[in-house]
Amino acid sequence: MKSFYLFLTIAGAILPYSHFIPFLRSHGLDVNLFVSELFANNISSFFATDFLICCLTFWVFSYHEARKHQMKHWWLYIVATLTIGLSFAFPLFLYFRRKAFERT
Repeated sequence: MKSFYLFLTIAGAILPYSHFIPFLRSHGLDVNLFVSELFANNISSFFATDFLICCLTFWVFSYHEARKHQMKHWWLYIVATLTIGLSFAFPLFLYFRRKAFERT
């Protein structure tokens, strides 16, 4: 499973950014436009809201799991979520969680 998590971590960084980089090239880091487009209609609002709730859930879960399994630097998963995305941070967390299981 570790290899699969690592594969998903890489895919989770590359695939979302393949959509985000063209936005950055066209508009720069225009946060107002980004948020406006993120909540442009009911469907995109649905996905954005779902994503934000998943992020919060992941942060709480990763914090408790990191403490439980003595994983260092749990806050890096929050940074990874905010800078790259949940599709990168979550499999990265699972990869290191699996490594922590193997240590014990």
